Amino acid sequence: MNMQNNPNPDTILFTVGFTKKNARTFFSLLKQAGVKRVIDIRLNNASQLAGFTKKEDLRYFLKAIADIDYIYRPELAPTKEILNDYKKKKITWVDYERLFKELLNQRKPETLLTLSELDKACLLCSEPQADQCHRRLVAEYFRGKIPGINIQHL
Repeated sequence: MNMQNNPNPDTILFTVGFTKKNARTFFSLLKQAGVKRVIDIRLNNASQLAGFTKKEDLRYFLKAIADIDYIYRPELAPTKEILNDYKKKKITWVDYERLFKELLNQRKPETLLTLSELDKACLLCSEPQADQCHRRLVAEYFRGKIPGINIQHL
């Protein structure tokens, strides 16, 4: 897919993390922002820690509460090794960013999603803030491929 030509300069790509948010806050944020689909980019979307964002529960809640579609794209998550090395402080955030960007370049995520799937989509992971989270890196990757894309962290 050639994403270099963006016919809609108002393409918005949201990001959100669910940690430190209750269900009311989480679903209200998505609904008020006008999110059309959530793209779950977590490595593990079935963890007991995920609460209301666990796998099929999330798909159901998104549709029932806010008429939002759900897509699971683990290809947009870091490898277990990169994530574990960062969590165990074997690598720094700078190392993590470099390794994850290399991984994205290898995986070519622009071939996984269409421009219309990305517009008003929201990249989901667990981190409460986007600054040290792979969802920011994924959003920035797509912005590099789609001139005029706007990123909004919820």
